[in-house]
Amino acid sequence: MSTSPAPISPAIVSIGEPLIEFNRPKEGDGRTWLQGFGGDSQNVAIAAIRQGATAGYITSLGLDWMGDAFLDLWKSEGLDASKVTRHPTAPTGVSFVTHGSSGHKFDYLRKGSAASLMKPEDLPHDYIVGARVLHVSAIGQAISKSARATCDAAINLARANGVKVSYDTNLRLRLWDLETARDAIHATCARCDILLPSLDDSQQLTGLSIPSEIADFYLKLGAPLVALKMGSEGALLAMPGRRIRIRPHHVTAVDATGAGDTFDGAFLARLLEGDDPETAARYANVAAALSTTGYGAVTPIPRKDAVLAALKAG
Repeated sequence: MSTSPAPISPAIVSIGEPLIEFNRPKEGDGRTWLQGFGGDSQNVAIAAIRQGATAGYITSLGLDWMGDAFLDLWKSEGLDASKVTRHPTAPTGVSFVTHGSSGHKFDYLRKGSAASLMKPEDLPHDYIVGARVLHVSAIGQAISKSARATCDAAINLARANGVKVSYDTNLRLRLWDLETARDAIHATCARCDILLPSLDDSQQLTGLSIPSEIADFYLKLGAPLVALKMGSEGALLAMPGRRIRIRPHHVTAVDATGAGDTFDGAFLARLLEGDDPETAARYANVAAALSTTGYGAVTPIPRKDAVLAALKAG
């Protein structure tokens, strides 16, 4: 009796650049840094896994202690790194996070990183085709021309094979100018199935300020489902003919470094679990809030039981 072959891909495949993170706490001595892990695309994958989904990552690491540390992290988290490559000379990227009155600030050592050297011809086609969702971020597109071409090729492959495309408009103007970013990001918005922008980025990208108008803008571009993340103001879920305001979940926040990524991963995990978009967004909003109660992008990402408990407590 024959049996169906086991799937070769996790439900969510994320593509982009991981970054070793050094985070300086606000209440510290100014010289002490907490070493952690970052990179929006890998944060999304870990957030999804902690909510019960399966996820894998397409990227490249350096042959350095930082690359080794990521592989150890992903093994402990259950993230599939079977398609991650190691570059013989290029390093793993690094981010520094500091905190001030206006929130958290990022600085980077990432030029020429292993991930920035990814090429379209290196994509694992069957791995993408076997997934249910491909997650892409604008940061992955911005780190280099070859990385942008690789992300675009991955999107084309997913769309041609019925794989849903999830896209975060993460805007980093240190990586590209606003006009270039706007053109590339809006073109990608028109080709995605699940759009996950943040309010501050969207205001710069669209020139609009009102959340409902921003949601309309993205729907008109062609994105059928928009979850506009608004930080401490919650979120706005938009579909053609329908708007749902997701109220904020109040916590004592200390670091919002990975909050948007946590929302993304939790939202995708719950959609894949069968939640309707409103239920998934309410869950993701609570998960994102809980992630701001500790320092770093990965360490404070809550697990499913903590999110469900917070939802139950109201």
